[in-house]
Order: sequence, then structure tokens, then C-alpha cells
Amino acid sequence: MLACVSSVVLVGAEPRPVNVEVFVGGGQPKFQLVGLPDAAVREAKERVRAAIQSSGYSFPGRRVVVNLAPADVPKAGSAYDLPIALGVLVASKLAPQGCAQVVALGELALDGTIRAVRGGLGAALVASDAGLRCLLPPESAAETKTMGELPVAAVTSLEHALAVGSGEAEPVPISAASPTEPISHDLAEVRGQMLARRALEIAAAGGHHLLMTGPPGAGKTMLARCLPGVMPRLRGREISEVALTWAAAGVPRVDPTLAPFRSPHHSASLAALIGGGSGIPVPGEIALAHRGALFLDELGEFPVHMLDALRQPMEEGHVVVARKGASVRFDTEFQLVAATNPCPCGYEGDRLKQCSCPVRSVERYRRRLSGPLLDRFDLVVRVPRVEAGEMVSGNAEASAAVAARVEVARRRQQQQGRRNSRLGRSALDRLPWHREAASILEGAMQRTVLTARGWDRARRVAATIADLAEADEIAGDHVMEALAYRGQR
Repeated sequence: MLACVSSVVLVGAEPRPVNVEVFVGGGQPKFQLVGLPDAAVREAKERVRAAIQSSGYSFPGRRVVVNLAPADVPKAGSAYDLPIALGVLVASKLAPQGCAQVVALGELALDGTIRAVRGGLGAALVASDAGLRCLLPPESAAETKTMGELPVAAVTSLEHALAVGSGEAEPVPISAASPTEPISHDLAEVRGQMLARRALEIAAAGGHHLLMTGPPGAGKTMLARCLPGVMPRLRGREISEVALTWAAAGVPRVDPTLAPFRSPHHSASLAALIGGGSGIPVPGEIALAHRGALFLDELGEFPVHMLDALRQPMEEGHVVVARKGASVRFDTEFQLVAATNPCPCGYEGDRLKQCSCPVRSVERYRRRLSGPLLDRFDLVVRVPRVEAGEMVSGNAEASAAVAARVEVARRRQQQQGRRNSRLGRSALDRLPWHREAASILEGAMQRTVLTARGWDRARRVAATIADLAEADEIAGDHVMEALAYRGQR
């Protein structure tokens, strides 16, 4: 007999259907599993055999062949245990055919209970497209709650899955979505730094890249960590995009609506930053920061080749990771927020402490940040030492007030269908520019080293400043402020 149960494989962040084909026929008792399985998938044979017997069924004493199709795509992990067990029981006529008309995902314990696996949201989306029901462990089913109504049934054991699949039992209730994750840093804790606070607000409103430079202890890192509190919450398709990417990396999300914030250490490998690994490539930090922010603290300590590898993903919004036999695209529409010291000791230009670095050391330190990389930062601000009076005053605006203005600016941008940081040149040309604004931009191009890329980036920042001011057109003041942020690099 032949049975086929649907499952899913994540190729990068894209869920693709997998047909778990099971053949039970004559011959010597043997359990074969084909279709490019890894070690964890091959070990499913023993887990499935024990789970079937623990659930009160007899494992067929005949030849059992399981094919995971398409056979040219590598399969990894323990998530295929449940569909394999369902296929074996249906092909052996120990379960009705309806038990195979599902998309299933789950790891089986030896006693037949089902353990959580990654990829639940991808399986639910595949099931929705195919018009099938999706059987998932309760923990994996919970991650689908944020996507509205999907055909998901939470099952706790193999016996329960058979009963639900045949219509003899009801699935267990799916727990509510995870509670809102508290924001750990608030702008109310930041003293002084009005220019940097303003730049952070503009960056959040338009999704712009931001570089902060200044002496140690001035508040660069603290400002960056306040960014999630002022960024808009994810909605609709954004939630699924981020959830699928994180599922492909096997990283859990506490709050699916919170914009991602990733902060890799400067000792991370290139594969950890960009993506890679053996077999099917997994997402790196830049993909995990999709629709959110990537914070690189101590930017000058990152290897040059890693920083240069960021340039293309920053510009294009995606990266293609190629490995032997697999080429996967990851979306990388992140905003880069970086903090660096002006020199190795950190005190060049400080008003109180003199820099102790040799000239060559400073030059070598600055050469780590290439011109093409710096040109891709929309906003560059100096974060100086905080004055004593500012520390004592304690009257700083909280993140909630800034987030409200950012939300208004983002709603204005939704009319364009994308954030200002992603506007192309033709879309920028169609924006309502005041005559004075165009004149200022032309003069800046003639008098400074503003590049063609810098011209467009300055216009994007000016558009965001106008959105924050709820202005009907982009005025000269908006352009002047945008150019001031480019002049500090």
C-alpha cells in the first residue's frame, strides 16, 4: 500500500512543500528512508517505530520505504517524525485515509507524545495554500496565532493526531500569542545628546542608517538600544517575513510584533553575520534584522572584510548566499545603527581628556571604515561628553512620545508603499519639493564632495524630516538639516 502525507522544508526562509511518501509491501522486514535525509532524519526510524508501538499499534513486519520528495532538496531535523508515522499507519491500513490528507510537522518521543519543532508557521502557510489541515505540536502552533485564521490543529500525541485526522477528536486549544515583550531601554534615561536623539528619531521614522561617533561613556550604545522602543510595531506580512526567517535560524521570538534588534559582537564570523553553514544556508544576523535594526557596537573593531560585506545588502535589501548545491536569497531590509570611537583610545576631540594615540594608529583605525561604507550612512552624528548640568536635570523626553511622532511619519510613508529609506530616484523626484529646497541641494552638490548616492540619501532624509513635521512639501529647512547630518562624516 502507498500513502502520502504532506510536510514542509525551509529553504532559507521560504517554506516549500515536502511529500512524505510511504510504501509498505512484501519482502523482508526493513525500514528504508530516502530523499537526502540528514542524521536526525535517519534516526526517525527508531523514534517512529517505538512511538507507533507505544501508541497501541503494531509496526508492519514488512518492507517499509519512506521517500521525502522532492528528493534533491536536503532534509534536516526531527520534524518529519509525525508525517512519517502517519504515513506508515495509513499505508498499513491501520489508520483511515483521512489521516494522510494533512500537513504535519512534529518530533515524536518514544512514548508517542509530540515535541515542538521549528517551522510551524511555514507548515501552516503551506497547508493554507493547499487547502489542507495542519497538525502541529501546541508550542509550534502558538507561533501561528499572530497570522490570523490558519487551518492549524494542535495535537499532543500520535494517538491524538490520528483521532483528530479522522475526525474522532478535537484538537487542543492553541495558547494565546506571546505577551508583549517589555522594552528594556527608554529615551527618558538618556541625558542631553539632543542632536543624537533627533537623529535617532529621524532614523526610526524613515528606516535610515545611522552612525554615532564619540568618546567612551557618552551614551552611544544606550541611544542605540532605545531604538526598538521608538520603532513602529510589525504588521501583517512583516510579521510572517520575520517569523519565517527566525524559524529558519531556529531562533525563538518572544514578541512577534516587535521590530527585530540584533547586536552581534565584533568577533562574530562572516557566516554568522551574512549567513551560510553546511547544506542549505541559514540566515545570518543581517537577515535576522530584516524589518528591524542591526546594531554594530565598536564599529572600528570589526574586520574590514566583514564591514565591506555589508555594503551590498545595505543597498539592495537582500543577500544571496551560495553554497555547494544550494543558493538561497534572504531579505535584508534592515537599518544599520553603528557606534564607534573616533580613535583607539576614544578621546580625540574630547574637551576634557587628551587623545594619547599615535597619528599612525589613528589613521589605521579610521581606514577600517571605507569611504563606500561611510557614504551609505544617511545620518552621521557626533555624540560628545555629557555636561554635568544635563545629568542633573533629568527632564528627558520618553520613548513613547517619540514613538507617536514616528508612527505618524510612517503612516504618511505608507501612501508610497515603502519607507523613505527605500525610495528610488524617480519616486524622490515625484515628491513635492519647494523651489528653495531644490536650489539648496544643487548648491550642496557644487560646493561639497556630495556623491550621487549622497544626493539621493540626503533627499530621503529630508523627506523623513518633512514627514515628522507633517509638512505638505519638503522645504529648504528640511534639506538643510538633512545635509548637516551628511556633513559630519
